[in-house]
Amino acid sequence: MVGIHATTASDSKSALNIDQIAITPNDLGKVPQLVNKVEMLGNALASGQANARLQLLDVTESLLASLETPRETILRYCWRNSTAFAMIETAIDLGVFRLLVESNEPRSVADLAAATGAELVLLQRMMRQLAAVGAVVETGCDEYTSNGFSTTLSESRYADAFPTITGTTNRSILSIPEFLKKTNYRNPSDGFNCPFQMGFDTKASFFGHLQENPVLGAQFNNLMSVYHQGRASWMDPSCYPVERLLTGARRGVDEVFLVDVGGGKGHDLNEFLTKWPTTPGRLVLQDQRAVLAEATGLNKAVEPMVHDFFTEQPIKGARSYFLHSVLHDWPDDVCQTILSQLKAAMTPGYSRLLINENIVSDSGAHWQATSLDLIMMGDFAGAERTESQWRELLETAGFKIIQIWTADKWSESLIECELP
Repeated sequence: MVGIHATTASDSKSALNIDQIAITPNDLGKVPQLVNKVEMLGNALASGQANARLQLLDVTESLLASLETPRETILRYCWRNSTAFAMIETAIDLGVFRLLVESNEPRSVADLAAATGAELVLLQRMMRQLAAVGAVVETGCDEYTSNGFSTTLSESRYADAFPTITGTTNRSILSIPEFLKKTNYRNPSDGFNCPFQMGFDTKASFFGHLQENPVLGAQFNNLMSVYHQGRASWMDPSCYPVERLLTGARRGVDEVFLVDVGGGKGHDLNEFLTKWPTTPGRLVLQDQRAVLAEATGLNKAVEPMVHDFFTEQPIKGARSYFLHSVLHDWPDDVCQTILSQLKAAMTPGYSRLLINENIVSDSGAHWQATSLDLIMMGDFAGAERTESQWRELLETAGFKIIQIWTADKWSESLIECELP
């Protein structure tokens, strides 16, 4: 009985300590230093210093994490984030953000209910939550207007991110704990047997699922065309010196300068032509037929070509072959197949392979990279890779990395390769 009593007392003491920890700021000692950094970076932002805004975002996130108590952090993850996502997607479906943007004046909930057909009391509850999380601006009782976020979501290219994530990702992410438990915590390595199949109760792969749901596929393509905006672009002088490709490029009328393999709707090539309009040679966009059919805004100088990157690459000896966010969709063995088709098409000493992807830091990694890594694991059994993982993958595939180009820690890197 003495032993039992001692254990109970110990448990009770631990519980009291945990309860106190749960309502104590996570790291109050860091707050003064972080506040000083916020002021310093705020001044730098006002003076136009490059990257000051992104640095300020990082510091304010650290400030929030230090000020919050564990209990508040729990509620943010369990209450705020999930309900905000649901209400934003519902507002998109109802056209609420579009209606707010169309009006020059704040709109009442009654007006929005009449315009959307939603029940008044339901819309009142929705709009309160949207205002509480900063998705819209509350201008009075039951009266709202738009801000930058809701204005952006009035455009389907951006708004489609929410139904895309609901239709392709959220269930697989929430299935990760159960999947890993059932597989004895093995790293997923098969795109046909990963959390995606468990979450969506399907035997299809991620891309098979999109083919079965063409509306969802179109929404996914919209997300792919805008998700990287605001980041440093690989073709900017701050990242990769494109002159390296221009120097020595063949200038015959039939010569191909760049092949964008799996390039979606052509957003990279459109941007490239805007920034480098006098590039010699042809620019070719390759993807599935259904994807290319949606590339309605493609620059006329870009040649669309239906191609499956698991098959032989039809363009031989191009100056450069470009892969943007392709390899992260696949485990290493599948990546080897994709890379082998490009290797066979390249001309030694002339052709370059350009891979535009995240490189996850071994320490101090940014949440955008680590979050996307887990999304890739859940949906594809794919991965965002560290530098050492990229080097191993590419060297195994028979490529030599010339250099890795990185503009900043918030953006994707460019891995420049050639044949040895």
